Amino acid sequence: MKLKLTFLLCFGGLIVGVWALSTHQSNGKLKIGDPVPLVTAEDQDGKPVNLAEAARNGYLLVYFYPKAFTRGCTAQACSLRDAYEQLQDKGVKIIGVSLDTVDSQKKFQAKERLPFDLLSDRERKVTSAFGVPILLNAFAARQAYLFKDGKLVWMDVKASTDKQAQDVLSVLGQQDK
Repeated sequence: MKLKLTFLLCFGGLIVGVWALSTHQSNGKLKIGDPVPLVTAEDQDGKPVNLAEAARNGYLLVYFYPKAFTRGCTAQACSLRDAYEQLQDKGVKIIGVSLDTVDSQKKFQAKERLPFDLLSDRERKVTSAFGVPILLNAFAARQAYLFKDGKLVWMDVKASTDKQAQDVLSVLGQQDK
């Protein structure tokens, strides 16, 4: 297994890279075939969302992003928003996760007209359960996980921004074969 750069993030001119061991089969904590972690967090409305329940039937995409309202995170969310009907046609539920507050998630959802839930992981339960790195002790690394009937079928530990939906739809096309 090789050590490789899996994530770049720019904050006010500061570029941060995260080096991690990774393959397409594992992120060091989860591997293909594993069940969705048993974890609950509040959504943008302050309501608890149990990921194991959400993933029980059909597809569930759980994607992590560093910070609401930033350029890359907005592009990632809008990619999924713009392909929402196509993803729904394939039975995909979408949940975004960041360390932002419930209030910030609510504002981000409203501003970008996001038709899916955003979880506030201030206590870092979800990032920890998934093995998602925390950058600068404040931001979740950008990653994506697709579950089918509660089992992990695909992960991307260096998830795309504006091509996130395209990547998921491509995987779903392969799953249908």
